[in-house]
Amino acid sequence: MVAALGGVAVSALGGAVCAFIGTPLPWMIGAIFAMGAVQLAGARLEAIRGGREAGFVVVGANLGLYFTAPVLHEVASLWPWFVGLGFAAIAYGTFSAWILARLSGTDRATAFFGCMPGGAAEMANLGEKYGAAPDRVALAHSLRMLLVVTIFPVAITLAGFHATEDYRPVVTPFDAIGLAELLAIAALAGAAAKLAQVPTGFMMGSLLASTVLTGLGFQFSSIPSWLTNSAQVLMGCALGARFDRTFITHAPRFALALVPTLAAMLAIAALVGWGLSAGSGTYLGGGLLAAAPGGIAEMCITAKVLRISVAFVTAAHVIRYVIVVLLTRPVYRLFLHK
Repeated sequence: MVAALGGVAVSALGGAVCAFIGTPLPWMIGAIFAMGAVQLAGARLEAIRGGREAGFVVVGANLGLYFTAPVLHEVASLWPWFVGLGFAAIAYGTFSAWILARLSGTDRATAFFGCMPGGAAEMANLGEKYGAAPDRVALAHSLRMLLVVTIFPVAITLAGFHATEDYRPVVTPFDAIGLAELLAIAALAGAAAKLAQVPTGFMMGSLLASTVLTGLGFQFSSIPSWLTNSAQVLMGCALGARFDRTFITHAPRFALALVPTLAAMLAIAALVGWGLSAGSGTYLGGGLLAAAPGGIAEMCITAKVLRISVAFVTAAHVIRYVIVVLLTRPVYRLFLHK
């Protein structure tokens, strides 16, 4: 309990510092860096149990509020681009795996599942069935998430990208009872999705429930900023807690090889985002966020904070994630597995 409370306190402090400085996505970035720094320094703090899932429920419910009926109609017309984005993610994930295997000397299973931009837990569990080292897969995904969550928001902000014209703020007024009802429904939907073994179930379930309710015209309540900021702290805390200096010292070549590998992945993803923007006609900032190889919750909350094509980015990441999770196993069997 002390270690978990200490982790949350350190993460919240890091978020507060970044918010004071004025960095993009301060509460998540600050939490990741603060928690990661103390862990690498030798502290043995922990992420609060269930905190990441609670953050997913809040973020999923919040993002679903943007999917009004007109927005759903607009986003649905772009589904071919989202499907193409999913296949592009598999392609650059496979190419990045080749780079990682060559630079680190690790086995192809570890390299492949460590570079495929799906959920860290899903890729680690799936990779273990094919002989991959789950701790190395987890490290690769943790570092990928860290780089994406920090580099993309900062780069987009410094490049001068701004809120898009298609950004439609949630106009539902705040209502305490309505908020409690919305979060209860989202939590139940998330728990059901988790029991059904849906990848990132709490995020997917809450997002789907909130989207359906919003699309049907139900209005419960908007979600206050302090609550979404708290969700970011919990998510950042969970990500930062994954870093452990003992692993980096035990596998230095693999850890060092991840840096150029992930740099190549981010560069290719940026090119894919540019192509997505040019082809679909969406705002370039939205295309870059949609193609960023980060987690659904992290990249979608980035779009929300930056007010850039929230529904577009959310739909793109959901479809990309589903395609990657579904096709990772057959792609490995067809092209890489002996």
